[in-house]
Amino acid sequence: MNTTVLTASQQTPWRSVFFYLAIALGFGYLSTQQIDGDSYGALSLLPSLLIVAAAVVTKKPLESIFAGILAGLLLLDPGNLINGLADISTSVMMNETIAWIILVCGMMGGLINMLERGGSVLCFSEMLINRLKTKRQTLLCTAALGVLVFIDDYLNSLAVSASMKNLTDRYKISREKLAFVVDSTAAPVCILVPISTWAVYFAALLEENNAVAEGSGMSLYIESIPYMAYGWAALLIVALVVFGLLPDLGPMKAAEKRAQAGQPIPDGVSGDGFDTSKLPRTSAARGLTNFLLPMAVLVGASVYYEIDLLKGALVASLFTMVLYYWQRLMDFGQLVDSMLDGFKVMLHPIAVVAAGFMVKEVNDQLGMTPYIIDTVSPYLSRELLPAIVFTVMAAVVFATGSSWGVFVVSLPIVIPMAQSLDMSMPLTVGALLSASAFGSHACFFSDSTVLSSQGSGCTIAGHAVTQLPYALIGGSLAMISLLILGYAMA
Repeated sequence: MNTTVLTASQQTPWRSVFFYLAIALGFGYLSTQQIDGDSYGALSLLPSLLIVAAAVVTKKPLESIFAGILAGLLLLDPGNLINGLADISTSVMMNETIAWIILVCGMMGGLINMLERGGSVLCFSEMLINRLKTKRQTLLCTAALGVLVFIDDYLNSLAVSASMKNLTDRYKISREKLAFVVDSTAAPVCILVPISTWAVYFAALLEENNAVAEGSGMSLYIESIPYMAYGWAALLIVALVVFGLLPDLGPMKAAEKRAQAGQPIPDGVSGDGFDTSKLPRTSAARGLTNFLLPMAVLVGASVYYEIDLLKGALVASLFTMVLYYWQRLMDFGQLVDSMLDGFKVMLHPIAVVAAGFMVKEVNDQLGMTPYIIDTVSPYLSRELLPAIVFTVMAAVVFATGSSWGVFVVSLPIVIPMAQSLDMSMPLTVGALLSASAFGSHACFFSDSTVLSSQGSGCTIAGHAVTQLPYALIGGSLAMISLLILGYAMA
């Protein structure tokens, strides 16, 4: 009996090896059928489809992403796999955006770890515990904090989740639901506020692509906010969930049932990532001040440096180190260790996001985005343009995990298309931003999904599958709204 079980367990890895080997050979064969200079056409979709399928089966996002990267490189040039992988890895790591993300994530992880080890997050949680008496109030407070921390989705994903975990655990709210509320008030809220990293980035991008005259990008962005349908839909869904008007669906129902049984933290999560043992003793008022002051400095410095969260995180980290050292809460060595340990905690999310950028590089070489846009172009009309732009670009963002980078490629195509059809530019921009927020929200390896799961203390796969039904409802509402607006404004 035992021998049979052992044999079966030994066979499983070999089956996986043969399965992936067959896929690799398949992609290598397809590459031999490709004529130099010809478009890859529908073949360009295969690596992204493999990533989604592998993630659903294995529940391991990072491994699935790398499988898709290797498959794409085999499709491009099977005889140059190692050089291709080295070139893409180097290109991504030298990319200014990914360098910014690595530093921001690391600095934010270090800052939050300092706040926790200094006892400040615990004091903030205890202050809220004395005021929040029910599960609904706790969820409402989480959503409200998510809306208030609008300056950047990374700040939202990490800071709000870190400060609310103790409370949601107390009221037997699953970490998956915490991650859903945090993620739903991250990117969807950031696009609705002109004072955010999203607004600054896209306003500049609109000017570069001649959507408006130079210096008018922010004005167009503000005009587009009423038409950012997915942002409004996501906020509506969060409100319905918080007030119990929209029930727990599918995997979320199972997660909440587990939490009600006394296990809010899912299996496969070893602790919360941040060490909260041996916290220094301090008064509630002092601890709360030590939490709110660094957060205020973080937001204020980010605004001062033209909505740059990296510079804000640097200033806030230095401020917190001086503040805690001055109060003798931690010595210099402990403060440095807190920063380094916080950075280490963020290595896995950083790896997933970096791998997502590698997927985008592969897809760009395969010509996936132009192929998708060219495929739907014959069906475009003034009435259908907003809904089609939303659907197509959301699919591209979902496939690549890049809510910002993909628009560098697509905007030079979409903007002239809208101008040729004499379509309302605010409505077109609203559809584009809705697609970006929805794709980022639904994608299991996007930066906001990864950071929300990390900050909330649940697995990436667990967060993705529990959130997806609600994201799809919001996406459907957004598409219907854009259809109506398209016909009303045509």
